[in-house]
Amino acid sequence: MKPSPAVEVNIRARVDKLQRFYDRIMSCRVVVEQRHRHGHKGNPFHVRIDVTVPNDELVVSRDPTQHQAHEDAYVAIRDAFDAIRRQLEDYVRRQRGDIKTHETPPHGRVVELNAGADYGRIETLDGKRVYFHRNCVVDGDFAKLQIGTEVRFVEEPGELGPQASTVHVLGKHHLAG
Repeated sequence: MKPSPAVEVNIRARVDKLQRFYDRIMSCRVVVEQRHRHGHKGNPFHVRIDVTVPNDELVVSRDPTQHQAHEDAYVAIRDAFDAIRRQLEDYVRRQRGDIKTHETPPHGRVVELNAGADYGRIETLDGKRVYFHRNCVVDGDFAKLQIGTEVRFVEEPGELGPQASTVHVLGKHHLAG
């Protein structure tokens, strides 16, 4: 598109807001283009933003064919800056260590089965033994259990020590700790 002082002012204001949000931005490059040079309606704008931050580069590229509203340059620019702001927020959270990590649920191997009394014990990777009852085995798989069967479970305090609830028999593909 032809250079526009009004569009440039809009972009600079949005870049300033990004810099106030995160003051260690090393560079920010914004490209606004129309793929077809026809002067008629229906010619959406493509916006690409490259932001360089310490140890990373964040990129947003808005495909105009997905958004009819991007026939307005200001809407296309706003949407692209909203997306880069979200990426920058995620980056800042990662830098602070605020990103949640999901723990692997406890798992282990069945080391004791007492089919007559409907219970067994699981040994965890750290050697702890955890009691479980037949009713806690998901999908009624208690009959399929054997010594050595790998399971994952939810551990709860019980009257006589740790006990497992929601015991799942693991298939061939599972997470190991």
